Amino acid sequence: MTFERLLDIVRRQWPLITYTIIGAVAVVILYLLTASPMYTATASILMDTRQAQLLNKASDAANATLIDPGFVESQVEIITSENLIRGVVNKLNLTKDPEFVGPPTGILATVVGTVSRLFSSNGPPSKEQLEQTAVLELKKNLKVERVGQTYVLNLSFRSLAADKAAQVANAISDEYVVGSLEAKYQSTKRASEWLQNRSAELQAQAITSDRAVQTFKAENGIVGTSRGLVNEQQLADVNTQLIQARAATAEAKARLDRIKQVTTQDLAQPTVTDALNNPVITRLRAQFLDLQAQYADWSNKYGKDHQATQNIASKMQDLKTSIRDEVNRIADAYRSDYEIAKSREVSLESGLKGLVTESGSTAQAQVKLRNLESAADTYRTLYNNFLQKLQEATQNESFPISESRVIATAVTPDKKSSPKTALVLLGGIIAGLCFGLGGACAREMLSQVIRTPTEIENEIGLRCLGTLPDVGDGRDQPWSATRASVYAVDHPFSRFAESLRSAKTAIDVARLTKEMNVVGIVSSLPKEGKTTVAANLAHLVAMAGHKTLLIDGDLHTQSLTKKLAPEATYGLLEALSDSANFERYVSVSKKTNLSLLPAVVRSRLTNSSDIMASREMATLLGALRQKYAYIFIDLPPILPVTDAKAVGHLVDSLVYVVEWGKTRRSAVQEAVAEIEGFSSKIVGVLLNRANPKVLKRIESYKGRHYSDYYVEAS
Repeated sequence: MTFERLLDIVRRQWPLITYTIIGAVAVVILYLLTASPMYTATASILMDTRQAQLLNKASDAANATLIDPGFVESQVEIITSENLIRGVVNKLNLTKDPEFVGPPTGILATVVGTVSRLFSSNGPPSKEQLEQTAVLELKKNLKVERVGQTYVLNLSFRSLAADKAAQVANAISDEYVVGSLEAKYQSTKRASEWLQNRSAELQAQAITSDRAVQTFKAENGIVGTSRGLVNEQQLADVNTQLIQARAATAEAKARLDRIKQVTTQDLAQPTVTDALNNPVITRLRAQFLDLQAQYADWSNKYGKDHQATQNIASKMQDLKTSIRDEVNRIADAYRSDYEIAKSREVSLESGLKGLVTESGSTAQAQVKLRNLESAADTYRTLYNNFLQKLQEATQNESFPISESRVIATAVTPDKKSSPKTALVLLGGIIAGLCFGLGGACAREMLSQVIRTPTEIENEIGLRCLGTLPDVGDGRDQPWSATRASVYAVDHPFSRFAESLRSAKTAIDVARLTKEMNVVGIVSSLPKEGKTTVAANLAHLVAMAGHKTLLIDGDLHTQSLTKKLAPEATYGLLEALSDSANFERYVSVSKKTNLSLLPAVVRSRLTNSSDIMASREMATLLGALRQKYAYIFIDLPPILPVTDAKAVGHLVDSLVYVVEWGKTRRSAVQEAVAEIEGFSSKIVGVLLNRANPKVLKRIESYKGRHYSDYYVEAS
């Protein structure tokens, strides 16, 4: 199916396409005239979860969770659910509205309703049936859709009355919001009851767990404080004290070792005094230094042996003795401190060992205690969480908030929404065009007849010499058989005559390469107009001044003889037996100088094919070739009888006649296959009896001036 072929189909089948479009438009107009106008009202509902978070203190509008798209689609199903629609039907009392429970309107709906009532049970419908009918009718005219990617739902309802459309749309939106509140209230109520029962169970479990912990502590002597267990606290305190005691012992030991080292030195030296850092020793040393300075001065003045100098020296010795005594006293004090610190360290070590032993003995008890405490903490945490949720559920139950709200109520429409006249008409035209094109293509595809030269050349493999318009042959036209046989003579400038000249030209071109005096005119089936074609072709050739003979070779019907020489009493059969004197049996047309050899058969011959293929026929044709330049033989059709196949070897060429729009491709293909032995002699095919009007449509691509050279009128 190429674009060019589609154009050809449109050219040939445009009446079918036009009638289909007209029919579709007529149906659409009938629909528009009978259809009741519908009005549509629309309400808008917003899905807003932030309202539901109003009582949640932890929620924040900036952190509001986005709504799952599936949630919005679920709301669409809720709005169109049967339970919600049933509530609207009962609220508006639609079971008494004829629009919802009355008989259907419109031609098609009325017919369908009538047929359905024929198969339904008798009796008035029940209340439940009326309610179900109203629900189905309301759902049929209800449309709910999401607006893009937003959280807004558009709820549209169609009705025969504009105010009723707005009323029902608003009732559905209100019923949805109220139903949402009621559903949330019932859900919150059931959740509160469950939370209350579960909280009581968790409270009892938490109390039991706490009591088990306290009982276990009492049985195992485990006492806890804010910093942990008592024995653990004691162990930590004793350990800290032991560390401090060990440090104090080390410090006392260091002082004792230092004092022992000092006692072996000169106690009046400054380093010793500074190391001891004792006020008594410091004072005694200051006195010693004063006496030492005085002793030095007096020794220089009076000498070391002077009594005053000796007294000073004695005092200095006494001061040294005092310093040594003070150092010994300090050493004793250091020794005492060291012993005390050492004793305290030993005592703390002993106490630490006892506490460690006591802590080890309660390790297993503490493991079990931790398990009990963990269970008690878990139950207490669950109880607190459930108690908090119970309080929130109680608040929500007393103050429920819907996650949806109506943001635009439906208003009464001021114009109808359907049917849209312009759109329906456009749709009808498009539908008619589509159906018309489809029907045209189907008609062309399913058609088995031949109408164009292209089909002859592509599907049969033969050359098309021309298309002959239908001029009538006395069968179904006002022309008589005789007038149709000489139509080309009476209308020499017609398309019919010009197409026959095209056939003669093809024969003449073939005569340039080989002898082609004898030309057979054949067809696949009877009544395809081959006799009329043979008569007109022979007349045209004779009119051109050529010596031409036309032979009636159809011994079965003698149709050519009946048309051109109905009064003949002898002809072909007699010429076969007297071929030397054939001119005695030939008649000549005074108008065109065409010679005719008729066939006169008194009764039906059983051996007609043998006669046509006989030696006498070959002898006769040999004699005729000597006198005539063109010899045309009107042969019987190929498929019904074998005469054409029998005489095929005696003719030089064949002109094949196919009836336009009637002869099937399969018939032509079968006939060509029957004469396969001499099918190469076929000069071409003439399409006969083409409908002039249809032919004009088919050849419209040739332009409006194509037929200017033809003169059909006589």
